[in-house]
Amino acid sequence: MKPVNPNATYQARRLLQYLSALGGRKILTGQHTQTVAMEEIDEILRVTGREPALRGFELLSYSPNIRYETGDEACRTEIDENRNTLEQARVFGRSGGIVTLTWHWFSPIGGRDKSFYAKNTDFDPERVLLMGTEERAAFYHDLDVIAGCLTPLRDEDIPILWRPFHEAEGTWFWWGRKGPAVAAKMYRMMYEYFVGVHHLDNLLWVWNCPLREGYPGDDVVDIISRDVYAEKGTRTDYRREYEELIAITEEKKPVALAEVGILPDMTKLEESRVPWCYFMTWSKEFMLGDEYNSREELREVYASDYAVTYPANM
Repeated sequence: MKPVNPNATYQARRLLQYLSALGGRKILTGQHTQTVAMEEIDEILRVTGREPALRGFELLSYSPNIRYETGDEACRTEIDENRNTLEQARVFGRSGGIVTLTWHWFSPIGGRDKSFYAKNTDFDPERVLLMGTEERAAFYHDLDVIAGCLTPLRDEDIPILWRPFHEAEGTWFWWGRKGPAVAAKMYRMMYEYFVGVHHLDNLLWVWNCPLREGYPGDDVVDIISRDVYAEKGTRTDYRREYEELIAITEEKKPVALAEVGILPDMTKLEESRVPWCYFMTWSKEFMLGDEYNSREELREVYASDYAVTYPANM
């Protein structure tokens, strides 16, 4: 399988080929890290003696339009704890780890507090699609800033699983407030700008929405994915969610659980071979403590022969 970007770097091509071949044979273990402390990784290592092959890094503190003075204490703490995560991504990528980036994008204009939430901003994503609007100019301004942040990783040929406009099926983030089709159009605009103007050829493009009406197109998507937060105590291989997701495209793409609250059941997954290529457990309480995933379940996942841990040995 080839990346949708014809100029993709060698390492990006190699990673996509690896993920394409992995589904149904094994699954990459993954963990989101919200803070520079990355306490989730320490907890996984403490409990299992292993580390996840894939590590997720958060870019919210890199948003150009952060309104720090309008944020409450929780917002300011989240921003402060998230600073310098890209340097950590570089270090992990250099060591052979697989990097995925999530961007809770503070709205390009206006907003207050955590303005990546639609409830905290009046920013209208539909106006980004119109020529000559203030919203469109602000959109591209922010893309220029983030492209500058990503360039050092490109220069080192560190491949990135890039997942913008995540959870576009919902209305809780500003990019989803007008529906997934609008988010998909912005995704395409970003793809064309990052590839055609900034030449970020180390990115593999991950779409994150299970609705067919919002799919941006096979020509701009390398991996299809979705986020699933199952009920506490669930033991599943996420087969139903897989069947729903692959219906968004006629073309065979690698398929990922980009965020989960509950770890997949490795025994069921090894039996069913549902071809997820990776999962990424969300941060904080989803990994720290037993509320969502017991330490026994965590050990089971990382001890499984079906699970790929760090280093992935591509």
